[in-house]
Amino acid sequence: MSLAFASDSPAAIIERLVDHDEIPRDDKIIVLHGATWADYQRLLELRGESSAPRLAYLEGALEIMLPSRFHESIHFMIGRLIEVWCLEVGVEFSGYGSWTREKKEDRRGVEPDACYVFGTNSDPERPDLAIDVIWTSGGVDKLAIYAALGVREVWFWRGGRLSVHVLRDGAYEEVAASEVLPGIDLVELAQFIVRPTASQGIREYRSALQTRGVHGA
Repeated sequence: MSLAFASDSPAAIIERLVDHDEIPRDDKIIVLHGATWADYQRLLELRGESSAPRLAYLEGALEIMLPSRFHESIHFMIGRLIEVWCLEVGVEFSGYGSWTREKKEDRRGVEPDACYVFGTNSDPERPDLAIDVIWTSGGVDKLAIYAALGVREVWFWRGGRLSVHVLRDGAYEEVAASEVLPGIDLVELAQFIVRPTASQGIREYRSALQTRGVHGA
């Protein structure tokens, strides 16, 4: 399906993307080059409180992404499983969904699929963890945006696995294990993401954690 809207106004793009067919599994992504910060802000205003389409802006490149139903189910499950792990281990957390974060002076803005702040002493204006499901190739460099925003860690779900990217000296480094949630086994967690129902995946993951003795301090 072509999403070439080069001649459309921002309002027309939003209208066409919101009125979409959710049957296809793939996400629908377009990137408009030469967009201004004002264009990005106008699209945010036009979209309002809706969770879609998701918008990202990087130095003149404006990404508009309409997540598929499968995309939404994946990030929902990742979030719920993180929360199960935190409850079992005793980690305080707050979840903020697709929290729009932006930095005008660096011309960057982004909306993760999900984000979290952990503990009680973290910066309430900056997520400790952002999560993005990568289901369709293309789009802007999200890590470049997250780096400017100072997000400590980013997880990408792609091809059935979770990759971890930790912010160090202003750039992200892919590492083997999470540093914001030390001890979480992401290979194990990924095994429970796709289940017939979300409740089944949550129950089975919780049971697996309890069976191997994961518990709070």
